[in-house]
Amino acid sequence: MSNRVEEIIRHRDKVLGPGYQFSETLPIEFVSGHGAHLIDRDGNDYLDAFNNVQGVGHANPHVADAVYRQMSAINTDTRYPQRLLVDYAERLLATVPPVLSKVTFPCTGSEANDLATRVARFHTGGEGIIATHWAFHGRTREVASFSPMLGAGSPLGPNVRLISPPDPRLVELGSSLDAFMRDQVRKAIQDLERHGYKLAAFIADAAFTSDGIFTHPVGCLKSVGDEVHAAGGVYIADEVQSGFSQLGESMWGFSRHGVVPDIVTMGKAMGGGYPISGVLFRPEVSDEFGRRVSYFNTLGGRSVSFAAASAVLDVFEQENVRERVMANGGLVRAGLEELTHNSPYVCEVRGSGLYLGVEIVKDRATREPDPVRCEEIIGDLRANRVLISRTGPASNVLKVRPPVAFTAADAARFLETFAAVAKRHL
Repeated sequence: MSNRVEEIIRHRDKVLGPGYQFSETLPIEFVSGHGAHLIDRDGNDYLDAFNNVQGVGHANPHVADAVYRQMSAINTDTRYPQRLLVDYAERLLATVPPVLSKVTFPCTGSEANDLATRVARFHTGGEGIIATHWAFHGRTREVASFSPMLGAGSPLGPNVRLISPPDPRLVELGSSLDAFMRDQVRKAIQDLERHGYKLAAFIADAAFTSDGIFTHPVGCLKSVGDEVHAAGGVYIADEVQSGFSQLGESMWGFSRHGVVPDIVTMGKAMGGGYPISGVLFRPEVSDEFGRRVSYFNTLGGRSVSFAAASAVLDVFEQENVRERVMANGGLVRAGLEELTHNSPYVCEVRGSGLYLGVEIVKDRATREPDPVRCEEIIGDLRANRVLISRTGPASNVLKVRPPVAFTAADAARFLETFAAVAKRHL
C-alpha cells in the first residue's frame, strides 16, 4: 500500500461515520476508468468483474456527455413538467409487461424497496413480508428489517418470515423445485397469520444474489406468485442487482421465470452510475396510495437523472447489449466450468449471463463451505489485477458480476488470469 493511500485512509477514518468498509482488504485508489476497466494512480489497468453499477461501462462517453449537457442547461425536479421525464418513463415502461403501467422515481435501490413495501402494505392492509434466508434489499430501517444479509446486528422485523432460495439441491427426491418453493411460501404465510400478520408482500431478487446466486432452473417462481396472490399479498420483483440485462436472457430477471410481478424495483445500473432508481406498479396496486398519500423524492426525479438513464437506454438499443452479455457470459461460464470441473474444492458453477457464482468448498462430497480459500482466490486475482467479490451465507461463493460493457477480450483476460490462480488454489 502506498504512503498516499495510507494517508487517505488515516484521514478517512477521522472524518467518516460508522459502518464504512472497503471493497478489498488491500485498498486501491482508482483515478479513471473505461468499459470494464479501472486505472489506478500508477497507470495499472484492473479488469472490473465485480462492479455492475456502471452497467454500460465506466466513464461511458454517451452517458457522460448527456449528464454534462443536461447539468449545463437545467436540473429541476418532478414538481415541474419535464418532457425528458415523460419520454424516459415511456421508454422504460415499454420494456416490461403492459400491466405494469405506472412508475415512480426515488433515488436509490433502498428507497425503491422502501416505497414498494409501503405501497404493498397500503394496498393489502397487511404487514407480513416474506424474503429469502440471506437476502439483501437495502439499508433503510424498513428494508433492513427484511435484509438478513446485514447480519445479527441488524434485527429482522417480527413480521418477517424467511424461506430458502431456489437451490435444487434442497429438494427431496420425488419432489420438484416448483413444489418446494410453493410449500415454503405457504408455510410462511400460515405462520405469519398464526402470529397475527396478514401477508403484504413476497420480495425476491431474481438472481438470489446474496443467497449465493441461483438462476436455474427457470419457472420456479410462478407458483410462488400464485400462492402470494391467493393470500391477498403482492409480488415485488427486486431488479436492483439483476436487472438491465445482467442475466442476459432478458432485460429483467423476473421475465426468465414467467412471472408478472405487481411491483418491480430497480436502481444501480439504471443511471450508469448516476443516482436514480425506479418503482414500477400495476395501477390497481398503486393508484389509491397515490390519491391519498403524497410522495416526492428530491433527487430521484431530477433532469440530470433522466438524462443519464435515457443515455443508458440509448446504449442498450444501439449496442445489442443483451446479446453481448449472453455471448461473453457464456464464454466465461464455460471457461470456469472447464477450469474447475476436476477440482475437489469447487462444488458448482452457476449463474446466467454476466452474473456467475463459483461455490468454493473444503470437500465436494460434503459441500462444507470454505470461505478462507474463497478469500485467498479473490486476493490472488486482485494481485493479478482482476476484481471480483464473494457472496452466500458463508461467504464462500465467488461472485463474478462485471458491468454489461464486458467484452470478449475482457472474458479472455479474465479466464487467463483465473486459470493461473486456479492452479495455485483449486
